[in-house]
Amino acid sequence: MDILYLLIPLSLVLVFVIAALFWWSLKSGQYEDLDGPGYRILMDDDESDAPKNRSTVDSDQNVGGDK
Repeated sequence: MDILYLLIPLSLVLVFVIAALFWWSLKSGQYEDLDGPGYRILMDDDESDAPKNRSTVDSDQNVGGDK
């Protein structure tokens, strides 16, 4: 029963800390643009980084199982 004197105030402090962190995230604009990062991934231009000649079969690989 004595542990409740510790756990109840500790849980209340934890709730207030979590609520303060959530309130700070709302005020700092963390949830302003939820769709933007998803569209940035789709519209990314990485064509200059892609290799020009893609080889589908490497000469050292055994593709069909026969040697």
